[in-house]
Amino acid sequence: MSHENVLILDFGGQYNQLIARRVRECGVYCEVKPYTTSLSEIKAFSPIGIIFTGGPGSVYDAHSPQADPELFTLGIPILGICYGCQLIAHNLGGKVTAAQEDSAREFGKTETFFNTSCKLFRGLPDSGVTWMSHGDYMEQVPAGFALVAHSAACPNVAICDESRGFYGVQFHPEVNHTENGTAMIRNFLYEICGAKGDWTMVDYKTNTIRQIREKVGDGKVLLALSGGVDSSVAAALVAEAIGNQLTCVFVDHGLMRLNEGDEVEDAFSKWDINFVRVNAEELFLTKLAGVTEPERKRKIIGEEFIRVFEAEAKKIGKVDYLCQGTIYPDVIESGAGDAAVIKSHHNVGGLPDYVDFKEIIEPLRMLFKDEVRQLGRELGLPEYLVMRQPFPGPGLAIRVIGEVTKEKLDTLRLADHIFRDEIAKANLEGTMNQYFAVLTNVQSVGVMGDGRTYDYTLALRSVTTTDFMTADWTRIPYEVLDRVSVRIVNEVPHINRIVYDITSKPPATIEWE
Repeated sequence: MSHENVLILDFGGQYNQLIARRVRECGVYCEVKPYTTSLSEIKAFSPIGIIFTGGPGSVYDAHSPQADPELFTLGIPILGICYGCQLIAHNLGGKVTAAQEDSAREFGKTETFFNTSCKLFRGLPDSGVTWMSHGDYMEQVPAGFALVAHSAACPNVAICDESRGFYGVQFHPEVNHTENGTAMIRNFLYEICGAKGDWTMVDYKTNTIRQIREKVGDGKVLLALSGGVDSSVAAALVAEAIGNQLTCVFVDHGLMRLNEGDEVEDAFSKWDINFVRVNAEELFLTKLAGVTEPERKRKIIGEEFIRVFEAEAKKIGKVDYLCQGTIYPDVIESGAGDAAVIKSHHNVGGLPDYVDFKEIIEPLRMLFKDEVRQLGRELGLPEYLVMRQPFPGPGLAIRVIGEVTKEKLDTLRLADHIFRDEIAKANLEGTMNQYFAVLTNVQSVGVMGDGRTYDYTLALRSVTTTDFMTADWTRIPYEVLDRVSVRIVNEVPHINRIVYDITSKPPATIEWE
């Protein structure tokens, strides 16, 4: 089944895939492609609209990413965001320069005023907060363009040439901090591009199952099953496509939460799939011995995962494909195109150079976490699995700061269990999206039983988010934090101090490593 298509051209910003999520929220299919995508490929994609993303460059820099000028002759509506807005101005006769005064630079939440006669802002309030992040300034707007939004510091926050369907905004409508940002994107899609809205998870499920069948044929697939949302949905999707041609391998690397390995095995033992549990704790801990650098941990764990799967594949017989539950945030944070690498993920950047499979298939690679959950429901997965707490592929190895040992893992497992137990008792699970404990490598003096202690500091972390691209720290009630702290220092050996992380994303990431 064919869909209406919107093309998102990636110019290297960190929020680029978030734009795609917003477009899909509006019921329109889209794909993100690099700015270097050829004109012929773009035409073959037949987009009803094009969005230029933000990016870290300056459009007047000779080495900055540029759009093909022919894009402006296709008669396709274009929306430029931040760098993308400046790119439109730069290409069509305007002038973009570095802001000479601090007042012309804008970062963070900014009160903005809109001309609501412009289709982009039609039906919206004439003022609101937007999220700015630009140090360049449109000194001269191209001929034929109107100024349709301004702030106290900047007279040209948004521009448009409605006769040609070109729109540009200096702010980021895709982030939650921008009020009515999704409504602006919806206006672009429906008011300007004429979208009908034919993108649903039902269609995604149907099309992906068909694609997996076509790709795999009569081959065999090996899937890494952690029991988390992503791998569980991937397993259900592939199982529906190819049935017993799929073998799910659960690698118990000894880096799971308390009792989680047994829970995963129990949950999937009743399913009509080939389930193999590999107890590999000793192997992983041996490989991690003495390693303290987070990226090295991720690379080691990623490579060992692959090696374990290769070994299991040989036991099973010929296996053609490795399936992974990679999702969009994994790809973004591992770096794509000109985007900066924040951290590599074990199932993206952590892969070794040699993989003993014909190909790796990633059926969730284009989906955000909330889309994955929605797909899981369409596949009939139970709600407790669909809404399971996110857990990183490297497991507790990246929640133990410094060297990973069995003793530290056991300490962290128990402390993390107490934290989650108290959150559940307070009925707060629905008020936060990810929460966990981190065993720091900081030791401090304490007093317990009238004696001096010198033990570890445990950090608690909880965030609220809709997309995991940005996140705000959770305001957990003090009395709940107090109960957590009292229980942990009394019930968990070697911890004598508890701290709570009140940093949002950005500037921090959700995980500590």
